[in-house]
Amino acid sequence: MEILLYVGGDETRTQAFLQQLRERLPASRVRVWQAGDDAPADYALVFRPPVELLKQRAGLKAVIYLAAGVEYLTGMLRQDPTLIPADVPVLRMEDAGMGRQMEEYAAYNVLRFFRRMHDYDAARRAGRWQKLPPEDIATFHVGVAGLGVLGQRVARAVARLGFPVRGWSRSEKSVDGIQCLAGEAQLPRFLDGLRVVINLLPLTPETADTLDKQWFSAMTAPAYVINIGRGPHLVDADLLDAIRAGQIGGAALDVFREEPLPASHPFWDEPRIDITPHIAAVTLSNEGVAQVVEKLTLLRDGTAVTGLVDRARGY
Repeated sequence: MEILLYVGGDETRTQAFLQQLRERLPASRVRVWQAGDDAPADYALVFRPPVELLKQRAGLKAVIYLAAGVEYLTGMLRQDPTLIPADVPVLRMEDAGMGRQMEEYAAYNVLRFFRRMHDYDAARRAGRWQKLPPEDIATFHVGVAGLGVLGQRVARAVARLGFPVRGWSRSEKSVDGIQCLAGEAQLPRFLDGLRVVINLLPLTPETADTLDKQWFSAMTAPAYVINIGRGPHLVDADLLDAIRAGQIGGAALDVFREEPLPASHPFWDEPRIDITPHIAAVTLSNEGVAQVVEKLTLLRDGTAVTGLVDRARGY
């Protein structure tokens, strides 16, 4: 197999992938794409690739995107549908160690808000010793927006802690132990009574600006927002207004419209917003390479493979 590799210009990740791919696929030739490389390739393993890497690449049998979110690549395809021929499958990563990390991040922030640690932080800053009444877990409803592979894992993890959990997605899903709702018609039922919403929706033109004042006002105050999807899902100004009005009690944000988050952004000045630099889940090289090798082997052998991207839906 002729394999072309590009990891967004990140030299550290590139070398980690390159070394492990060569060790696990000794009969294949793996090369890192450089500007001007227009030689044929069977498979392209990419993250945030330039147009010239994909355009009219001879011999291409499949493209594997080295992340779970593929909005960068599907955005390129919306601009130029011929960039990757329609008969060339596009696949994405499905877990690669990200599921466990997402579970940890979501569970930590749900528990932190449930135990009112943000209120205790404020009391500490004010030098005030104050015991607060505990929340009732039976009425502390948590919602997961987006029930893909990672969303389902997060929903189950939070449910295992004893919280009542419901999920919402654009198409119907079924997850054991989780109340699953779907489509715009069932969105009000999903939001009604929520104390925490965890966003893991795929980013498409239809899901951009989803986390807005309408969502926040439908939740039970004070509610909490955890965004581990993508930055453009959130309307920044609406979140700040809802926090100042008391409708939203705080937020844990790991993704932003512009990254790194500019020093002038008002999120930095809001103590009820916890900011992390897009680290809720990262592709771990060992797990990532193992999944890529499995997909390549299945593709080579003509066997059914999971993680196919639906170009029409954008994920």
